[in-house]
Amino acid sequence: MEVVRREAAAARAALPQLDDVRVDDALDRVVELLSERADEVLAANAADVAAADLGTGALDRLRLDAQRLQAIADGVRATRDLPPIERDLHAWTLPNGLEVSERRIPIGVVGANFEARPNVAVDIASQVLKSGNAVVLRTGSAALGTVTTIVDRVLRPAFGDAVGLVRVPDRAGAEALVSMPDLVPLVILRGSGSSTAALARIAAEHGVRALAHAEGGGVLYVHAAADPAKLEQLVRASLDRLGVCNRLNLALADTRELADVVARVCGELGVAVADTLPPGREWANEPDRVATITLRLADGVADAVGIANDETSGLAAAIVTEDGDAARAFLDGYRGTVAFWNAPTRFADGFELLGTPETGISVDGFPGPRGPVTYRDLCLRQYVVVGDGTQHR
Repeated sequence: MEVVRREAAAARAALPQLDDVRVDDALDRVVELLSERADEVLAANAADVAAADLGTGALDRLRLDAQRLQAIADGVRATRDLPPIERDLHAWTLPNGLEVSERRIPIGVVGANFEARPNVAVDIASQVLKSGNAVVLRTGSAALGTVTTIVDRVLRPAFGDAVGLVRVPDRAGAEALVSMPDLVPLVILRGSGSSTAALARIAAEHGVRALAHAEGGGVLYVHAAADPAKLEQLVRASLDRLGVCNRLNLALADTRELADVVARVCGELGVAVADTLPPGREWANEPDRVATITLRLADGVADAVGIANDETSGLAAAIVTEDGDAARAFLDGYRGTVAFWNAPTRFADGFELLGTPETGISVDGFPGPRGPVTYRDLCLRQYVVVGDGTQHR
């Protein structure tokens, strides 16, 4: 707790430095330092990889090379090139003469907890800082060496104490980060479902808002009026990568014939089909069975919508059909963050939809940032009221 409190307090003290011009200049410096100090970052990462006890997929996400470092730098450059947040939204005058304006202000210090993905440290930090907030990062033991080097040799030389790091590999560091509403009122959680969900519960108990990117999995509903050729294309496009949250996870088909099309294409792609397990099971989180989807029959649009709403994460769902009425019924009934018609759920992504890098995808069921969360969402609403001293209730 004391380690996190110290980092968060230092980050909060650095907030006055984060005006738009300074942040953009610092992001330019991050790009330069990623190149100048690439050997240091890669050496730290090689040590992390050598010491890691991870599955093949997780180990691949941990590993950095020159090409991946360049991709990280490209992401920072893209964030730097985004326009500053428009702070002043609109203004009006009340009948009594009070002048009212609505504006966005920074939250303050935003925490970020993520698993063994060093690129996430830079991605989230750059977006949080672009929004005018300071950040405290926390990762687990597998990536801590790499992330420490990135913070100390790249991010802090550019931003100073506005970037904090929880230098504790134990899970207690993550639990402390989500337990300090006075210093870190918002924490972005990225990682596997069970671990992230547990942290979100701890955050709720302490009054900390968590934007949790925990559960994923795309749904594809194959309506009876689906074009088989279009269906085949969508299945292929939805399974181009298997270890990502927005890939095809659950297919629902109105007829056995259309289900057979899905199964055939999956077979050609080397993807297994399961039909007896819970539809919300996210295969991307299972290294041993990541090349799997769940396939079930549905009894029309209402049944498919009910399954997608009640038994899956609510990340994204698509319908493939040539029937416009059926498509509209599905799009209107689905309550998840992104609904698609004849398009793959792989486009449930902030950069693809909004042209802006995302900190994650929130599947919250209450008002606030939902779907792809970008730097524009990391703000608080504030009203400013100006009178002349004569107004009264």
